[in-house]
Amino acid sequence: MVQKAKILLVDDRPENLLALEAILSALDQTLVRASSGEEALKALLTDDFAVILLDVQMPGMDGFETAAHIKRRERTRDIPIIFLTAINHGPHHTFRGYAAGAVDYISKPFDPWVLRAKVSVFVELYMKNCQLREQAALLRLQLEGGEKNAGEPKESAGLLAELSARLAAVEEQAEALTKQLNDESTDAAAVATAAHLERKLTGLRRALDALEPGAGNASSVPSQN
Repeated sequence: MVQKAKILLVDDRPENLLALEAILSALDQTLVRASSGEEALKALLTDDFAVILLDVQMPGMDGFETAAHIKRRERTRDIPIIFLTAINHGPHHTFRGYAAGAVDYISKPFDPWVLRAKVSVFVELYMKNCQLREQAALLRLQLEGGEKNAGEPKESAGLLAELSARLAAVEEQAEALTKQLNDESTDAAAVATAAHLERKLTGLRRALDALEPGAGNASSVPSQN
């Protein structure tokens, strides 16, 4: 069973949160509410999120300040942030949003279809990254097991074949996603994230290939960060 991604919705107005839930419910992911910047930061302490939808105008800690805190934390700095604002203050205001670390800046009222499409891209990228981490963990286990079970080549070969097949499935999906993003000229941040994912997959494939019989001794697994 595939675990659902979590999407953080941050807005001080309950009716806006309800509207976002109605728009994004079709994605069939886990939607988490936060009614303030402080509440959002607390949620980010314990859970991992695929993307954050963050209202700009909020009493107390506004969206820009909340984003600054998110980007300063090691755990959360890479989570995509989509700013939502009811007021368009012109290019300077938009630039401030991007400078705060947002991948997109959308003015209300927004097109529900467009918002849902943008969010779905980041959810899919998040899921691919989760799959990649799983493959990396399996590879590390194989490396550790290879040292302990050097006298069991058949068992090792079978596990290598399974790892290779799983990795191939992720590689195929990542390639298709990258092609889709490039063809549709989606947000530059999404395209860059997909490219980074493919680079990590390439490193993992090289490490896995190095474990094949006759490929030499693999002494370490490339970093997946």
